[in-house]
Amino acid sequence: MQKTENRDPRFFYGYIVVLLSFCIMLAGDGIFYSFGIFFNPLLLEFGWTRAATSGAYSLCVIVTGLLSIGVGRLNDRFGPRLILTACGLFLGLGYSLMSQVFTIWQLYLLYGLLISMGESSFLVPLQSTVARWFVRRRGLMTGITMAGVGVGTATIPPLASRLISIYGWRISYVIVGSVISVFIIIAAQFLRRDPKQKGLSPYGENDVKGEIIDSTVGDLSVREIVHAPQFWLLCALSFCFYFCVATIMVHVVIHAIGLGIPAVSAANILAIIGGGSIAGRLILGITADNIGNKLALIISCIPMSIALFWLVTIQEEIWMFYMFAAIFGFSYGGIVALKSPVTAELFGLSSHGVILGITLFAESIGGVIGPVLAGGIFDITGSYQPAFLICIGLSVTSIILAIFLSSSR
Repeated sequence: MQKTENRDPRFFYGYIVVLLSFCIMLAGDGIFYSFGIFFNPLLLEFGWTRAATSGAYSLCVIVTGLLSIGVGRLNDRFGPRLILTACGLFLGLGYSLMSQVFTIWQLYLLYGLLISMGESSFLVPLQSTVARWFVRRRGLMTGITMAGVGVGTATIPPLASRLISIYGWRISYVIVGSVISVFIIIAAQFLRRDPKQKGLSPYGENDVKGEIIDSTVGDLSVREIVHAPQFWLLCALSFCFYFCVATIMVHVVIHAIGLGIPAVSAANILAIIGGGSIAGRLILGITADNIGNKLALIISCIPMSIALFWLVTIQEEIWMFYMFAAIFGFSYGGIVALKSPVTAELFGLSSHGVILGITLFAESIGGVIGPVLAGGIFDITGSYQPAFLICIGLSVTSIILAIFLSSSR
């Protein structure tokens, strides 16, 4: 009887977990990637440098990555419901208090403490939880979950831009922060760490005949995993990948505005990146289930280099920015969707949350360096081109690292 429930999607609670995870990703990352929309209003009101303003985002990224290691461990032990409830509280309070910012240290305090505490509390727990619910279709279900980031990026930044044009940036922060906080807290109450809490088994566990052997590698300790060369390759790939993503997400809108693109049209660049990432997460998640996670990861990394090469050629044509955004988003979405399945395949599930948290910390180091370096380069040279060339080099490096990834067993 239990096996029938596991195989019948109408009765399998894992699909509810995926749906809720999708929605939380939409809310949490959608507002996070709206930083670039609030960037210009902050510069205009306070006259801060781009490097200094970008530093708040970078501080949030590094603290988020550091906290994610502990959050991953907590999720391995206690599950996502309590963690996600706290996440909603931190995000709501942090973004609402952003409406009261008047000095640079207040910006750093809110992004570096409250908002980072919220941002660290949903990405790793949700990915790790979905991985525990599915053996078969893990790539697809992770892709659907992470597609929430794409939908959030496609919808919330344009919405924030519209709110800013009507109410100003301060009231807009209160509106989006309050709504997202309430939504995440309610959704969190229905999450469960793994199928055992519902008297079920992971989807497809009884159907897999040797092609996925999580139980074999699941006994590896964290200490054993961090001594594996594949672990450090995955961390290096994460660094290169997010250096590029964070740099683009913070600076591409204001770069386009500087080339003469209207602010509302420039905001749509982030929306198209989000839309492209939805396609990338779903298509490459399905692809991974059929051709394997490593090959799908390699395929995911290639379009990012192509898009960045394209970006350095753009002058002032908005359609060229939109083309860049679609390709970049597709690649970005695929890489994000595949990180959790790749981690599970390489190292198993017993320490999945904490290992995913460590790789997220590696991402965050790139996320710290990228936006600040790009802002500093612009402040000195008046151009983003050198920063984009650095991104090209790191994106090519990520392809090479993906090629060398293999099972740690």
